Amino acid sequence: MMTDEVFSWYKEELDLNEETSVRFFVRYGGIGGQIPGFSLGISEAEPDNMHTSTKMKGITFFIEEDDVWYFEGKDLIITFDEQLKEPRFTYQ
Repeated sequence: MMTDEVFSWYKEELDLNEETSVRFFVRYGGIGGQIPGFSLGISEAEPDNMHTSTKMKGITFFIEEDDVWYFEGKDLIITFDEQLKEPRFTYQ
């Protein structure tokens, strides 16, 4: 799930157009991830083996099958942190 505020942030920060695809992927390192030592990265990419996706205003945000292990049966919730002025990831 992604809020409208965070969608607008990604659209502006990444200069996204309609029909663009954005992948959330697991990367080694970073802070505040679901599993210590890992965090989420993002990239513009076409889906190869998409597991989960959401589409907002023509832009697809997705997670590949290879990265499902990271979520351990939890949903990724992306909200906008007003204090930090950036997306915040939570897992429920």
